[in-house]
Parts: sequence; C-alpha cells; structure tokens
Amino acid sequence: MKVEVRIKLKQGVADPEGENTMKALKLLGFSSVNSVKTVKTFIIDLSEEDENRARAGVEEMCEKLLANPVIHEYEIRIIERE
Repeated sequence: MKVEVRIKLKQGVADPEGENTMKALKLLGFSSVNSVKTVKTFIIDLSEEDENRARAGVEEMCEKLLANPVIHEYEIRIIERE
C-alpha cells in the first residue's frame, strides 16, 4: 500500500522559503503571483494490507518524525492499494 503524506505550515507560521520564492518569481516577471506556500510530500510504501492500521502507523510516523506538531499540519491519503 502506498500512502501520501503532505506536510504544511500551520496558518500564521512564517514561510521564508515560500516568501523568497515569491520574490524571485516577481523579479523574473511573474507579477501575477500573490503568494507561494511550501509543502513537503512523502510517498511511503508500506507492506500493510489493512487501511486502518496503515493510517494509524503513518499517523505515528508523522507525530514522531515527519512533522513538528507545533508548526505543522499534515494530511494522510492512501494513493495505491495492492
């Protein structure tokens, strides 16, 4: 089973990488860009057949390593079942 985890900054947390990217895009002439937000995506291939156990395991991965609960929020989505 493959699971996609998208991690983004919580509302109100500064995103310096997104801000710098937006500035660079504007300097390159893309004047219609209003904002850029960064998102980190993980595709995790699991040898788990039960969707609930897979989701619970990935949730634990997020809490222990992949995301900082103080500044991040995340989405877990099953993208492929075997």
